[in-house]
Amino acid sequence: MRWRPIPLAMTALVAIVASGSLIGVRTAARAANGSVAVGAAGGPRYGLSTVGLSYPFAAAIAKGFGDAAARAGATAVILDAKGDVQKQANDIDDLIAQRVAGIAVMPLDSVVAQGWVQRAGRAGVPIAAVAALVGDPRTRRVEDVYPGLVALASQDEVAAGRSAGQLAARLLPKDRPARIAIIEGAAGFPEVEQRARGFRQALDAAGAHYAIVAAQPGNWTSEGGEAACQNILAAQPGIDLFYNEADDMVVGCARAVRAAGSKARLIGVGGSKLAIASIKAGAVDGTVCFKPEALGALAFQALASPGGDRFRTYPIPAVTRATVQQCVGQW
Repeated sequence: MRWRPIPLAMTALVAIVASGSLIGVRTAARAANGSVAVGAAGGPRYGLSTVGLSYPFAAAIAKGFGDAAARAGATAVILDAKGDVQKQANDIDDLIAQRVAGIAVMPLDSVVAQGWVQRAGRAGVPIAAVAALVGDPRTRRVEDVYPGLVALASQDEVAAGRSAGQLAARLLPKDRPARIAIIEGAAGFPEVEQRARGFRQALDAAGAHYAIVAAQPGNWTSEGGEAACQNILAAQPGIDLFYNEADDMVVGCARAVRAAGSKARLIGVGGSKLAIASIKAGAVDGTVCFKPEALGALAFQALASPGGDRFRTYPIPAVTRATVQQCVGQW
């Protein structure tokens, strides 16, 4: 995306959306050129800078944040970075200039976000991270919350990978080394490395005999997942299992597997509504259950009621067709 400067006036409270509708959140944000207010008019205002409301997972986080603000009699100012790091930096600066009561950020770049935390701190505006850590994800553990943050509300992405790996270990053939392909997210997202690392850790701990023979980005989308799996199957039709780092990608990958007549097993991450339906239909073998609306609520609560644990999370079990009823899709 080519960035162009966006005037400060864009961040005004230009739309009020009825709480409880993901479609409403996304539609209003698009109509408002990336800005939407949710909640009670006149209450304290809290900002959420999201990676992009076109991503259903991010939209569900925004819904949880806005719902929590409405319950507290506050207003949530939700800004859509549209996948652009420079726009997200401008959005953070705008929220600081507006003197909101607190800022939650779903960072596009965890390393760049360190500067945003420092700027908010100098301005005396509390800031929390949601869904992704701040700091170098290769060296910082998720529970080691970056200095200056009120809190980090996130699932442990390495633990999510481990849950997927534990499930994969049960699905792999036992009579020979298994051939695994990883469908990654988009470059630059810390979750890409973290989910892959946890996946390998679990396979190794289970004593699985395997080789990761291919890895391609699916860019978090169904279309990207389908294309990546098509490419891999064309070159290596004997794949035993595809580990998709997000559920949108596993849904697309399932189409490619069916079209190729492959018997590869399919695992995703995220607990999306489409993935859960695919598991029930037998098209996907399993996923790791995330609750993005809960993350949004946890981030708001950390800003509105600081104190207590700085790392805030929830259980993230892997589910299969036999246990999928335990996962209610939130996105």
